[in-house]
Amino acid sequence: MLHWFFMDFSTYRERLAVVLLQLGGPDTPEAIEPFLYNLFRDPDIIDFPFARLAREPLARLVAANRAKKVADHYGQLFRKFQGSPLNNNTRRQAEALERELRATLNDQARVFVAMRYWHPLTEDVVAAVGAQHFDRILLLPLYPQYSKTTTGSSLNEWRRHFRQNGVPLQTISEFHNYAPYIQAQVERIAEALTQFPAGETSGETVELIFSAHGTPANLSEKGDPYPAQVAETTRLTLERGRELHGWPHPHRICYQSKVGPGRWLQPSLTTTIRERAAAGAKNLLVVPIAFVSDHIETLEEIAHDARDLALSLGIKRFAMAEGLNDSPAFIRAMAQLVQEKISRR
Repeated sequence: MLHWFFMDFSTYRERLAVVLLQLGGPDTPEAIEPFLYNLFRDPDIIDFPFARLAREPLARLVAANRAKKVADHYGQLFRKFQGSPLNNNTRRQAEALERELRATLNDQARVFVAMRYWHPLTEDVVAAVGAQHFDRILLLPLYPQYSKTTTGSSLNEWRRHFRQNGVPLQTISEFHNYAPYIQAQVERIAEALTQFPAGETSGETVELIFSAHGTPANLSEKGDPYPAQVAETTRLTLERGRELHGWPHPHRICYQSKVGPGRWLQPSLTTTIRERAAAGAKNLLVVPIAFVSDHIETLEEIAHDARDLALSLGIKRFAMAEGLNDSPAFIRAMAQLVQEKISRR
């Protein structure tokens, strides 16, 4: 049983600011290129000898080229979701988490969203939090597995703008193996498996494909824990699924969203789909294991592009587990995580 359960938060009266750190996404066609420019000029992503001199012009070039390639995908999402699905989902997560914290902690809790590459930008949220009186600030990056390119970058950006003023500042750097989060993942997968009514009974196994956002391979070679934590999240999710539901499903881990010609983590999602189709697989369920919100990488790369590829190769049934988004289990998990963290002074 979780130790926070035994704590009495009914007398907790501190004004708490929880800041959700997330990637962000363009919300209009005009925002695509500047969003990508902000992304590719990030020193935690573009880092090589003499990068300080080449980063800006390189970011402009890559952003301009990349914007043309992804404009159609983003345009479809803008029309379907009336803006950025990532931004909308993160806002709903913040609203739901604030309600949960006010109900279980105290009515002084506030939850903010700070985006790394698009509005609301981190520097603006730093100013907004600083303009109010809070007794404690807690940073919660919405990346379950730590990488210097995601959590590390978001925390670095916060530090660049935040001026310590005596208010205690705490950080949750990862939650890849946090039991309530794993439980939320299991619930999403169990829901998605209901789309395969003939799977096991027909003798055609449903295979689980755990897909994470890729990163350059040299990062893990230099010690970045991201792929090891993706593997641990996957292992714990499968163990919990077997415990609760007796899952017999074989699984694979793969990576997606590669940009540029360099070496990235392997195998890729498309390679994995091709291999499973060639092996005679008929039922694939893709689980976006490193994403807590649906956005272009899930709604277009997986649910659209990967699906079309799978069906063209003879896969009979293909589905994607919905992102955690603002599922009650995920919001409860984040609230518990916050309460555990602030209890450790």
